[in-house]
Amino acid sequence: MVFHALLAVTLAMTSLPAQATTVDCARVKCLALTFDDGPGPNTPALLKTLKQAGAKATFFLVGKQVEKRPQVARQELAEGHAIGNHTYSHASLPSLSDEQILDEIKTTQSAIQQATGVRPTMFRPPYGETDDRVLGLADELDLAQVLWTGTTLDWKLRDTKKIKAAVLRLAKRDGMILMHDVVPATVKVMPEILKELKKRGYHLVTVPTLLRGKGPKPGVSYP
Repeated sequence: MVFHALLAVTLAMTSLPAQATTVDCARVKCLALTFDDGPGPNTPALLKTLKQAGAKATFFLVGKQVEKRPQVARQELAEGHAIGNHTYSHASLPSLSDEQILDEIKTTQSAIQQATGVRPTMFRPPYGETDDRVLGLADELDLAQVLWTGTTLDWKLRDTKKIKAAVLRLAKRDGMILMHDVVPATVKVMPEILKELKKRGYHLVTVPTLLRGKGPKPGVSYP
């Protein structure tokens, strides 16, 4: 029992972003940039940009992409970013049976744990499509549901100027902005976005840091 307790504490500590003890979002203006559908071919470039800017982000990972690029998932966590579950095949969950939903999430949990050594405590339903049944099943797996306060629709825009404008329009204190690290234009314009957000006084943090230690809690939907 003691060994298992120590192991759980160790894993919990490993999953915390490095900045969690240095940024107090109750006192400063925080914003969480979140990226879905990776790890993708452009994710390493995005990680480099975030590191150079001293910014942290949250990545919601697709299981089959983690299997292709486990080293990128490890890098995300090692560099202080937060990671979450975005299902295995990016399926619309409400259209699936309970068994299929659990399989989508469980398989991804296993893939992420195998790649990083950590099991996520957050999940994001693809397309934001969810309902009480999906939330209840996530609760059974000790996962909190994390949505967003604004989406850039970068997958549709595919234009650096329009994506930058969307982020700046959606930025607000304690906001969670949805983007995709698999969209090349998003990764390309990120240095400009980070520079402008910092100029406006934002501290760019992970979702757990944004929640100020109050979450994510299983069975709860954020924001």
